[in-house]
Amino acid sequence: MAITGEYVPSPSQWVRDQVETIERTGTTESVDIMGLPVVMLTMRGARSRAVRKVPLMRVEHDGSFAAVASQGGAPQHPQWYHNLLAHPDIELQAGTETFPVHAREVSGEEREQWWERCVAAFPSYAEYQTKTDRLIPVFVLERRGTTS
Repeated sequence: MAITGEYVPSPSQWVRDQVETIERTGTTESVDIMGLPVVMLTMRGARSRAVRKVPLMRVEHDGSFAAVASQGGAPQHPQWYHNLLAHPDIELQAGTETFPVHAREVSGEEREQWWERCVAAFPSYAEYQTKTDRLIPVFVLERRGTTS
């Protein structure tokens, strides 16, 4: 089921610009972050329930994706982290394909396996972890109705 309702653009200009480009071109391949591919998540705001969209690094393994709440190593989680906790059934766009996924935060050995994949896809994540005291959260995004 598609996420519908009022879309509230991000307060960050670069996020707004990337979302607008993806929507105009119909593909996440029209933008990148530091030259690397992205996916776009569409979700509900934790409190507002408004539609929110955010491009994130593309980290994929066996048909599942990861969402890394790094915020560049900032001391606090990005706002979308709270959105996924409150409303974990979201949409993911990869290239021209959009499909429903369920987000679940991973921990322990599973997180470590995914963290290695995330750093391999985007090496800056390792640096971001050194900038913050918080353990950077990792969500696994699985197509609804499947398990990893």
